[in-house]
Amino acid sequence: MSTNESSNEPVVTSYAQAPARTVTAGDVSYAYRELGPMGGIPVVFFVHLAATLDNWDPRIVDAVAQSRHVITFDNRGVGASTGSVPDDVEAMADDAHTFISALGFDTIDVFAFSLGGMVAQDLVVKHPELVRRLVLTGTGPRGGKDIDKVVATTYWDILRATLTRSDPKEFLFFNRNATGKPAAKAFVKRLQERTVDRDEGMSLKGFRTQLKAIRKYGRSAPSDLSTITQPTLIANGDNDRMVPSVLSEDLHRRIKDSTLIIYPDSGHGGIFQYHQKFAPVAAEFLAG
Repeated sequence: MSTNESSNEPVVTSYAQAPARTVTAGDVSYAYRELGPMGGIPVVFFVHLAATLDNWDPRIVDAVAQSRHVITFDNRGVGASTGSVPDDVEAMADDAHTFISALGFDTIDVFAFSLGGMVAQDLVVKHPELVRRLVLTGTGPRGGKDIDKVVATTYWDILRATLTRSDPKEFLFFNRNATGKPAAKAFVKRLQERTVDRDEGMSLKGFRTQLKAIRKYGRSAPSDLSTITQPTLIANGDNDRMVPSVLSEDLHRRIKDSTLIIYPDSGHGGIFQYHQKFAPVAAEFLAG
């Protein structure tokens, strides 16, 4: 699977140091990073709207990589991956399946956030045998109430961020209060810890296409999530303006025996604000 499996290279457990790799499947070259001890079932991370490899919170990735082979990737048309972004979440799930198959894995665990959680749901519904354990954070079900309003919220917060010369994630992911503002600044700072070999940015066209896909997903008929029998951990903040927090509760009701964690006084990025509490919980769940 990996170049350091048979070599004597030390195990990399810091996301800031994770080697950048590519794998080609069909006519698409997928960019990815891997870290942690190789072998066993990998944990594949599914990233959020407009995000590339550089948008994962290292505090969460590093915690999982202490004991697990972790893979983060740019789906088709995102970051350094070639091709064009699909305007449909199900097609994104098909591309993710192509990427995972190209690496030679037939069983994975999934850690997904936001749009990544939507992609992950479509993947597990279509390929239930592929996924062993599932972590769904800051996300909601296909056809979930008000998911299609993400587009308006996103554009509004980008405007607010531009006017204050801030990162849009400070507005989109965190409450604008005495707790949320410092948590936002700290999160954005952590995303800069990797200084070499950083990913290519998201194109404006790709970003708009992803928004179109999310709107379509929100307006689609619901998936039958009763077919998901995998152990599932669902987490969010209690004030998610992007994918309303009630949708995490909706997922919890629909996925039998799932576990739900809602963090207080936090938004879409609740897992990042509470990374010190959440990271060990996620790592322990994925080790189960």
